[in-house]
Amino acid sequence: MTMLKWSGLSALVIILDQVSKQFAEAQLLNTVNHTVAVFQGFSFTLAYNEGAAFSFLSNAGGWQRWFFTALSLAISIVLIVWLKRLEQNKRVLAIGLALILGGAIGNLIDRVLYGHVIDFLDVYYQHHHWPAFNVADSAITLGAGLLILDMFQDHKSHD
Repeated sequence: MTMLKWSGLSALVIILDQVSKQFAEAQLLNTVNHTVAVFQGFSFTLAYNEGAAFSFLSNAGGWQRWFFTALSLAISIVLIVWLKRLEQNKRVLAIGLALILGGAIGNLIDRVLYGHVIDFLDVYYQHHHWPAFNVADSAITLGAGLLILDMFQDHKSHD
């Protein structure tokens, strides 16, 4: 059995991401920058990101939509192949890859359907805001952390 059994985790991330984005848009009245405070330091704020992480290239004139769509698709294919070839004992790495894959596909769906990624989670301190993000971004970040953890675990096992 291949490590593709972790594709269920990817599917869960995709479903949670898409459902949460639709819920957020409905609750935030489909109005960009509409904010609902949850507690000090956290709110829901609707944002549309046409770029990459931290809105990189978001005002590049439109070509970035197709560039990031193609890049996300290529990364997703690489992750699927990597998961398929992964050894059975690489559980932490498999979970990390599955989370990144689910997040990449969640944001890919937005780019294809809407031309932008829907972000709505807003973390801030006083007037300093972290760029808005979503469930897919959170899964990618957690997955990347697990890849780093696996790298250190793998390094320790070779010592």
